[in-house]
Amino acid sequence: MALRDADAAASFPAEWQAHASWDGDKGEIVTGPIPGTPLIDFRDILIKFGYDPELVEIVGKVSQWKKERPDGSWLTSYFFGVAAKQEHYDLPALYAAAKARPRAPLAPSSNQRATVAVFADPQIGKTGRRGGTPELIDRMAEKREKLEVVLKQRKPSQTALFDAGDGFEGFNSGGNPYFTNDLSLSQQIDCYSTELYLFIGVMQRHGPVDVGAVTSNHTAWRNGKQQLGRPSDDLGLLTHRMVKKQADAAGIDAAWHLPAEYDESIAVDMLGTVVGMVHGNQFGPGQAISWWEKQTFGAQAVTQADVLVTGHYHTFGSGVAGRNPATGRQRMWLGAPTLDNGSDWYRQTAGRDSDPGMLVFDITPDGFDLQSLTIL
Repeated sequence: MALRDADAAASFPAEWQAHASWDGDKGEIVTGPIPGTPLIDFRDILIKFGYDPELVEIVGKVSQWKKERPDGSWLTSYFFGVAAKQEHYDLPALYAAAKARPRAPLAPSSNQRATVAVFADPQIGKTGRRGGTPELIDRMAEKREKLEVVLKQRKPSQTALFDAGDGFEGFNSGGNPYFTNDLSLSQQIDCYSTELYLFIGVMQRHGPVDVGAVTSNHTAWRNGKQQLGRPSDDLGLLTHRMVKKQADAAGIDAAWHLPAEYDESIAVDMLGTVVGMVHGNQFGPGQAISWWEKQTFGAQAVTQADVLVTGHYHTFGSGVAGRNPATGRQRMWLGAPTLDNGSDWYRQTAGRDSDPGMLVFDITPDGFDLQSLTIL
C-alpha cells in the first residue's frame, strides 16, 4: 500500500481498525481498511481472523466505513457479527429423501380380527323414564340389528360378547324406592338368559364366540346390602352357566370365560392381546385405572391385560393406563355405557344422565384397534 494509502488507512477511526472478539458462541469482526470493490463473500475474512466458515456464520447487518484514496478509489472497513452456526434443514430435500428411502412393504392383511361387543348394565326388570321391560326388549332388538350390520362390515375372524354385569335389576340393590320392578326375580333371570342367547346367536354367525362374564352388585346373591356366599355364587354367573348348556346343546361354537371361585375379574387372550374385565363396583367413580394399577401390582387376573373393560357407572369413559411391560403396548381402559331404562334416582340426586348404548371395538394381531371403537 502506497504512503498516501497508508495515511488514508491510518485516518480510519479506531473502532474501524482491524480487530475481532469471540465469547464462545458469538462475537464480532472489524476488517480494517480493505481496498477494491465492495466485498460479497466474507469467507476469506473469517479464515483470516481464525474462524472456520463451516462452524461460524455472519449474522445481522454488515456495516462499513469508507475512505477515498488519492486515485479516487475507496478503502472500506467492514463490521459484522458472527455466531456459531445452527443446524439448518432443507425441508424440500428432507421430504424428497424420505420419499425415496426404501421401506419394508406393508404386510398383507391376514383378515384376523376379533370384534368385541360389551353387554353392560341392562338391569332387566327395572323401570325408569325410558320405560320398562317392553321398551328394554325393543332397545335390545335394535342393538342386535346394528351389531349385525357392524359385523357384516368388519368381517371378523372371531367375535366376543363381554357381559360387564348387572344383567338384571334384582330386589336387593339398595335403591330408593324399593320394588318398582315390572318383573319378578325368576322372570328377570328368564329374560336375561334369553337376551344373552340372542346376542350370542348374532355373533356366532360371524365367527366363533368368546363369552366373558363377571360378578356384579345387582346380580350377586344378597340379603339386602349383605353379599352372601362366594363371588362365584353370583346369580348372573349362574345364568351364564345355564345359557352355556343351551348353546352347547345347539352346537354353537362358543367358549365361556368366568372368574375363578374367589375372583371378580377375568382376562381373555384374543389374538395375542389380553382383554380384562371387571364390573366396577370394586372401586369409586373415576378410579378404574388406579384400581387396575393395584391389581397389576398384586398379580391379579387383569395383570397382563392390554385392555380393561368395566361397567357399573352407566356412562362411556376411556383412558390411557400406562404401558404394559409384558407387551410394550399402551394399556387402555374402556368404561361401557348402559343398556338400561335410565337411573332416575341418580338423575334426581346428581343431575346427570346418559344415553343407552353398546360399546364395540376390535382386536387385531397388532393389539387394540382404537379406530374401531364405536357405540351402537
